[in-house]
Amino acid sequence: MASVEAGPLAIRTIATPIGDLTVVASERGVREVRWGRESGDATRAEAAAIEHVDRAVNQLDEYFHGERREFDLALDLEGTEFQRLVWSELARIPFGATNTYGAIAGEVGRPAAARAVGAATGRNPAPVIVPCHRVVGASGSLTGFAGGLDTKRALLAHEATVAGTGREGRLPGF
Repeated sequence: MASVEAGPLAIRTIATPIGDLTVVASERGVREVRWGRESGDATRAEAAAIEHVDRAVNQLDEYFHGERREFDLALDLEGTEFQRLVWSELARIPFGATNTYGAIAGEVGRPAAARAVGAATGRNPAPVIVPCHRVVGASGSLTGFAGGLDTKRALLAHEATVAGTGREGRLPGF
């Protein structure tokens, strides 16, 4: 896939109950959600990139406060055709639910490619927004997650609580 060069990126960090997340956006949409705090010079970014990053930060804040179950954001994710196909399937997993790598492999038309789905999931550039934390092993076990298994467990517990009791599912300390 040929990459189209974007203008300066907008970068903004949000403090969350799972640690700082840094959102990166181009003028086309959210490009990445990174673990940790980063700084950037938003003054050089296009107005559209700033709008995308601000909207993403607001929606992440709503998610962590138990007020949002789905993200409504333009995305500008860079990856192979297969990776983008997998990420699209990840985004279809309902809030508070999980799916397996094998089931996703079947959904993308490659039933024998569970490991490739796992690799694509591990390269998800926008965790939480593209909910890779909702993917579990065939036995239902928690498997690798860039933010760590404790973070994956916390996100799944947060969603289960919010899905069952409404806004009372806020993560501790938020």
